[in-house]
Amino acid sequence: MTVHFIGAGPGAADLITVRGARLLGSCPVCLYAGSILAPELLDHCTPGTKLIDTAPMSLDEIEAAYLAAHQAGHDVARLHSGDLSVWSAVAEQIRRLQRHGISYTLTPGVPSFAAAAASLGRELTIPEIAQSLVLTRVSGRASKMPPGETLAGFGRTGATLAIHLAIHSLDRVVVELTPLYGADCPVAIVFRASWPDERIVTGTLATIEAQLKADPIERTAIIFVGHSLAATDFTESSLYDAYYQRRFRGRDGL
Repeated sequence: MTVHFIGAGPGAADLITVRGARLLGSCPVCLYAGSILAPELLDHCTPGTKLIDTAPMSLDEIEAAYLAAHQAGHDVARLHSGDLSVWSAVAEQIRRLQRHGISYTLTPGVPSFAAAAASLGRELTIPEIAQSLVLTRVSGRASKMPPGETLAGFGRTGATLAIHLAIHSLDRVVVELTPLYGADCPVAIVFRASWPDERIVTGTLATIEAQLKADPIERTAIIFVGHSLAATDFTESSLYDAYYQRRFRGRDGL
């Protein structure tokens, strides 16, 4: 028996990977985060699949469901939103599976920041303006941030920031980042990227609070901050330059 952790992607049911969809169709048991997943994702499961919504469950109860499936010899598809590598809470589940000697796999999903960037129609790394993307958040009820991981600390690098789980702390984001990026620095807020009710608000560190106050967003949003978000006058990379020789181009004669 194996537990297959599957990243469901940012929202849209057709943004799950082929592997993830295949695993959903092959496992007789599926645990899924019902409060934050599109119901259509469960269409990948076969008729008769035992569906367990983990939204109201504790970690102990989820562990008990794994043990019951293990005793029955049933593989489990464990469906999480976004990608498993960040803020997925799979680490504590894996630790418990390891204690019981239960095998597991991880299938990545499209991360929410990537879907949000697609919705913005932007590349987040722009030559000579921003070549780093920082995925971060602020302290919340679920877990605190380590002392060394602060918005100001990341902001001093000048990198593009993708701030998750922080829409309730927009005022703090503005206060801490304005001295580092400048009041005119572009900000983009993407609510429920790839969902039918997706919403985008763009502004600057000087304007974004007032814009959001007029039409609030309460959850499930990413805040992007960085000069790459509005860059148009930038140096092109050498990657596709006609005279840039690389291993597979075969332009020795130029």
